[in-house]
Amino acid sequence: MPNPPQRVWPLQGATNFRDLGGYPGQDGRPVRWRRLFRSDHLGGLTEADKALLTRLGLARAFDFRGQAERAAVTYELPGVTQHSLAIEPTVVQRLQDLVSSGQALTPERAAELMTELYRALVNDQSHRFAELFEHLLQAEGPVVFHCTAGKDRTGFAAALILLALGVPRDLVLEDYLITNRVFQHPPAAQGGLPAEVLAVLWRVQPGFLEAALHAVDTDHGGVERYLSKRLGMGPAARQQLAQRYLAPDPA
Repeated sequence: MPNPPQRVWPLQGATNFRDLGGYPGQDGRPVRWRRLFRSDHLGGLTEADKALLTRLGLARAFDFRGQAERAAVTYELPGVTQHSLAIEPTVVQRLQDLVSSGQALTPERAAELMTELYRALVNDQSHRFAELFEHLLQAEGPVVFHCTAGKDRTGFAAALILLALGVPRDLVLEDYLITNRVFQHPPAAQGGLPAEVLAVLWRVQPGFLEAALHAVDTDHGGVERYLSKRLGMGPAARQQLAQRYLAPDPA
Protein backbone atom coordinates (compact mmCIF):
# COMPACT_ATOMS: atom_id res chain seq x y z
CA MET A 1 0.00 0.00 0.00
CA PRO A 2 1.43 3.41 -0.96
CA ASN A 3 3.26 5.17 1.84
CA PRO A 4 3.47 8.11 2.28
CA PRO A 5 -0.09 8.77 1.09
CA GLN A 6 -0.53 9.55 -2.56
CA ARG A 7 -3.46 11.20 -4.26
CA VAL A 8 -3.84 9.11 -7.43
CA TRP A 9 -3.90 5.37 -6.89
CA PRO A 10 -2.18 3.15 -9.49
CA LEU A 11 -5.06 0.82 -10.31
CA GLN A 12 -5.08 -1.11 -13.57
CA GLY A 13 -8.85 -1.10 -14.03
CA ALA A 14 -9.68 2.49 -12.99
CA THR A 15 -7.59 5.53 -13.88
CA ASN A 16 -9.38 8.22 -11.85
CA PHE A 17 -9.33 6.59 -8.40
CA ARG A 18 -7.93 9.11 -5.99
CA ASP A 19 -7.73 10.17 -2.37
CA LEU A 20 -9.26 13.43 -1.12
CA GLY A 21 -6.88 13.50 1.84
CA GLY A 22 -4.36 16.19 2.68
CA TYR A 23 -6.22 19.33 1.69
CA PRO A 24 -6.37 21.94 4.48
CA GLY A 25 -9.87 22.20 5.90
CA GLN A 26 -11.66 23.85 8.80
CA ASP A 27 -9.26 25.51 11.27
CA GLY A 28 -6.36 24.38 9.09
CA ARG A 29 -6.97 20.72 9.91
CA PRO A 30 -6.20 18.54 6.87
CA VAL A 31 -8.64 16.08 5.35
CA ARG A 32 -7.73 12.61 6.56
CA TRP A 33 -5.93 10.36 4.12
CA ARG A 34 -7.44 7.01 3.12
CA ARG A 35 -10.97 7.82 4.23
CA LEU A 36 -12.59 9.55 1.24
CA PHE A 37 -12.00 8.36 -2.31
CA ARG A 38 -13.45 9.44 -5.65
CA SER A 39 -13.26 7.35 -8.80
CA ASP A 40 -14.43 6.46 -12.25
CA HIS A 41 -16.50 3.26 -12.43
CA LEU A 42 -15.15 0.14 -10.74
CA GLY A 43 -16.37 -2.44 -13.25
CA GLY A 44 -12.95 -2.96 -14.81
CA LEU A 45 -10.94 -3.65 -11.67
CA THR A 46 -8.46 -6.51 -11.83
CA GLU A 47 -8.03 -9.05 -9.05
CA ALA A 48 -4.89 -7.18 -8.01
CA ASP A 49 -6.89 -3.94 -7.84
CA LYS A 50 -9.55 -5.60 -5.69
CA ALA A 51 -6.90 -7.00 -3.37
CA LEU A 52 -5.42 -3.52 -2.96
CA LEU A 53 -8.80 -2.04 -2.07
CA THR A 54 -9.42 -4.90 0.36
CA ARG A 55 -6.17 -4.06 2.15
CA LEU A 56 -7.30 -0.44 2.20
CA GLY A 57 -10.37 -1.51 4.17
CA LEU A 58 -12.86 0.07 1.79
CA ALA A 59 -16.32 -0.32 3.35
CA ARG A 60 -18.87 1.44 1.14
CA ALA A 61 -19.22 2.50 -2.50
CA PHE A 62 -21.67 5.20 -3.59
CA ASP A 63 -22.59 4.91 -7.27
CA PHE A 64 -24.00 7.94 -9.11
CA ARG A 65 -24.43 6.07 -12.41
CA GLY A 66 -27.88 5.84 -13.93
CA GLN A 67 -29.78 2.57 -14.08
CA ALA A 68 -28.66 1.57 -17.58
CA GLU A 69 -25.03 2.51 -16.89
CA ARG A 70 -25.06 0.46 -13.71
CA ALA A 71 -26.69 -2.56 -15.36
CA ALA A 72 -24.24 -2.48 -18.28
CA VAL A 73 -21.12 -2.53 -16.10
CA THR A 74 -21.59 -4.21 -12.74
CA TYR A 75 -18.98 -4.93 -10.09
CA GLU A 76 -18.52 -6.64 -6.77
CA LEU A 77 -15.89 -5.77 -4.18
CA PRO A 78 -15.24 -8.06 -1.21
CA GLY A 79 -16.53 -6.51 2.00
CA VAL A 80 -17.87 -3.40 0.27
CA THR A 81 -21.54 -2.41 0.52
CA GLN A 82 -22.81 -0.66 -2.60
CA HIS A 83 -25.36 2.16 -2.57
CA SER A 84 -27.01 3.44 -5.75
CA LEU A 85 -27.48 7.22 -5.81
CA ALA A 86 -28.56 7.26 -9.44
CA ILE A 87 -28.28 10.47 -11.45
CA GLU A 88 -29.27 9.69 -15.02
CA PRO A 89 -26.86 10.96 -17.72
CA THR A 90 -28.35 13.44 -20.17
CA VAL A 91 -25.68 15.18 -22.23
CA VAL A 92 -24.93 12.48 -24.82
CA GLN A 93 -28.62 11.92 -25.47
CA ARG A 94 -29.18 15.64 -25.92
CA LEU A 95 -26.29 15.81 -28.39
CA GLN A 96 -27.72 12.89 -30.34
CA ASP A 97 -31.11 14.62 -30.36
CA LEU A 98 -29.43 17.67 -31.91
CA VAL A 99 -28.01 15.47 -34.66
CA SER A 100 -31.41 13.94 -35.30
CA SER A 101 -32.91 17.42 -35.67
CA GLY A 102 -30.25 18.39 -38.22
CA GLN A 103 -28.28 20.74 -35.99
CA ALA A 104 -24.49 20.83 -36.13
CA LEU A 105 -22.50 19.47 -33.22
CA THR A 106 -19.66 21.73 -32.12
CA PRO A 107 -17.31 21.74 -29.14
CA GLU A 108 -18.90 25.03 -28.08
CA ARG A 109 -22.38 23.49 -28.03
CA ALA A 110 -21.05 20.51 -26.09
CA ALA A 111 -19.50 22.86 -23.52
CA GLU A 112 -22.82 24.71 -23.21
CA LEU A 113 -24.62 21.43 -22.51
CA MET A 114 -22.01 20.47 -19.93
CA THR A 115 -22.45 23.82 -18.19
CA GLU A 116 -26.22 23.26 -18.14
CA LEU A 117 -25.61 19.80 -16.67
CA TYR A 118 -23.64 21.26 -13.76
CA ARG A 119 -26.36 23.80 -13.01
CA ALA A 120 -28.90 20.97 -13.09
CA LEU A 121 -26.81 18.99 -10.61
CA VAL A 122 -27.13 21.90 -8.19
CA ASN A 123 -30.83 22.51 -8.63
CA ASP A 124 -32.32 19.14 -9.62
CA GLN A 125 -30.13 16.53 -7.95
CA SER A 126 -29.61 17.95 -4.47
CA HIS A 127 -31.53 15.01 -2.99
CA ARG A 128 -28.82 12.63 -4.20
CA PHE A 129 -26.04 14.69 -2.63
CA ALA A 130 -28.09 14.94 0.56
CA GLU A 131 -28.23 11.13 0.58
CA LEU A 132 -24.47 10.98 0.11
CA PHE A 133 -23.83 13.23 3.10
CA GLU A 134 -26.25 11.21 5.21
CA HIS A 135 -24.25 8.09 4.39
CA LEU A 136 -20.94 9.85 5.08
CA LEU A 137 -22.13 10.77 8.57
CA GLN A 138 -22.80 7.09 9.28
CA ALA A 139 -19.89 5.36 7.50
CA GLU A 140 -17.41 3.68 9.82
CA GLY A 141 -14.65 2.95 7.32
CA PRO A 142 -13.13 4.29 4.09
CA VAL A 143 -15.61 5.05 1.31
CA VAL A 144 -15.52 5.68 -2.42
CA PHE A 145 -18.04 7.56 -4.53
CA HIS A 146 -18.04 7.34 -8.31
CA CYS A 147 -19.92 7.61 -11.57
CA THR A 148 -18.77 6.39 -15.00
CA ALA A 149 -15.81 8.68 -15.66
CA GLY A 150 -15.53 10.09 -12.15
CA LYS A 151 -15.49 13.67 -13.36
CA ASP A 152 -18.91 15.40 -13.43
CA ARG A 153 -21.40 13.89 -10.98
CA THR A 154 -18.44 12.70 -8.91
CA GLY A 155 -16.59 15.97 -9.43
CA PHE A 156 -19.43 18.06 -8.05
CA ALA A 157 -19.90 15.65 -5.14
CA ALA A 158 -16.20 15.92 -4.29
CA ALA A 159 -16.41 19.71 -4.44
CA LEU A 160 -19.37 19.72 -2.04
CA ILE A 161 -17.59 17.43 0.42
CA LEU A 162 -14.38 19.45 0.39
CA LEU A 163 -16.26 22.75 0.74
CA ALA A 164 -18.30 21.32 3.63
CA LEU A 165 -15.00 20.44 5.31
CA GLY A 166 -13.72 23.99 4.85
CA VAL A 167 -11.28 23.41 1.98
CA PRO A 168 -10.64 26.67 0.04
CA ARG A 169 -12.28 26.97 -3.36
CA ASP A 170 -9.01 27.25 -5.27
CA LEU A 171 -7.92 23.86 -3.93
CA VAL A 172 -11.35 22.39 -4.64
CA LEU A 173 -10.95 23.47 -8.27
CA GLU A 174 -7.40 22.12 -8.32
CA ASP A 175 -8.64 18.71 -7.21
CA TYR A 176 -11.42 18.81 -9.80
CA LEU A 177 -8.96 19.43 -12.65
CA ILE A 178 -6.76 16.43 -11.78
CA THR A 179 -9.13 14.39 -13.97
CA ASN A 180 -7.57 15.95 -17.08
CA ARG A 181 -4.17 14.61 -16.07
CA VAL A 182 -5.08 11.06 -15.07
CA PHE A 183 -8.37 9.90 -16.59
CA GLN A 184 -8.07 7.61 -19.61
CA HIS A 185 -11.35 7.41 -21.48
CA PRO A 186 -12.45 4.26 -23.34
CA PRO A 187 -11.05 3.97 -26.88
CA ALA A 188 -14.46 3.36 -28.49
CA ALA A 189 -16.37 6.38 -29.77
CA GLN A 190 -19.52 7.27 -27.86
CA GLY A 191 -22.65 7.27 -29.97
CA GLY A 192 -20.79 8.21 -33.14
CA LEU A 193 -20.09 11.72 -31.87
CA PRO A 194 -17.31 13.77 -33.52
CA ALA A 195 -13.89 13.50 -31.95
CA GLU A 196 -13.74 17.20 -31.12
CA VAL A 197 -17.05 16.92 -29.26
CA LEU A 198 -15.90 13.82 -27.41
CA ALA A 199 -12.78 15.75 -26.39
CA VAL A 200 -15.07 18.14 -24.49
CA LEU A 201 -17.16 15.36 -22.95
CA TRP A 202 -14.20 13.32 -21.68
CA ARG A 203 -12.47 16.26 -19.97
CA VAL A 204 -13.35 18.85 -17.36
CA GLN A 205 -13.14 22.62 -17.65
CA PRO A 206 -12.89 25.16 -14.84
CA GLY A 207 -16.03 26.82 -16.19
CA PHE A 208 -18.12 23.71 -15.59
CA LEU A 209 -17.54 23.58 -11.83
CA GLU A 210 -17.56 27.36 -11.62
CA ALA A 211 -21.04 27.36 -13.21
CA ALA A 212 -22.26 24.98 -10.52
CA LEU A 213 -20.76 27.06 -7.71
CA HIS A 214 -22.19 30.23 -9.27
CA ALA A 215 -25.62 28.58 -9.16
CA VAL A 216 -25.02 27.66 -5.52
CA ASP A 217 -24.15 31.28 -4.75
CA THR A 218 -26.83 33.04 -6.77
CA ASP A 219 -29.75 30.60 -6.54
CA HIS A 220 -29.21 29.37 -2.99
CA GLY A 221 -27.39 32.12 -1.11
CA GLY A 222 -23.95 30.52 -0.95
CA VAL A 223 -22.34 27.25 -0.01
CA GLU A 224 -23.24 27.23 3.69
CA ARG A 225 -26.90 27.98 2.99
CA TYR A 226 -27.04 25.38 0.18
CA LEU A 227 -25.49 22.76 2.43
CA SER A 228 -27.88 23.59 5.23
CA LYS A 229 -31.15 24.14 3.38
CA ARG A 230 -30.83 21.70 0.47
CA LEU A 231 -28.51 19.00 1.77
CA GLY A 232 -29.40 18.87 5.46
CA MET A 233 -25.88 19.81 6.48
CA GLY A 234 -26.34 22.55 9.08
CA PRO A 235 -23.56 23.64 11.45
CA ALA A 236 -23.94 20.64 13.77
CA ALA A 237 -23.85 18.15 10.89
CA ARG A 238 -20.84 19.87 9.33
CA GLN A 239 -19.07 19.71 12.67
CA GLN A 240 -19.81 15.99 12.83
CA LEU A 241 -18.48 15.61 9.29
CA ALA A 242 -15.31 17.43 10.31
CA GLN A 243 -14.83 15.14 13.30
CA ARG A 244 -15.01 12.11 11.01
CA TYR A 245 -12.99 13.29 8.04
CA LEU A 246 -10.55 15.94 9.27
CA ALA A 247 -7.41 15.16 11.22
CA PRO A 248 -7.68 15.95 14.94
CA ASP A 249 -6.66 19.38 16.11
CA PRO A 250 -3.04 18.99 17.28
CA ALA A 251 -3.74 21.36 20.16
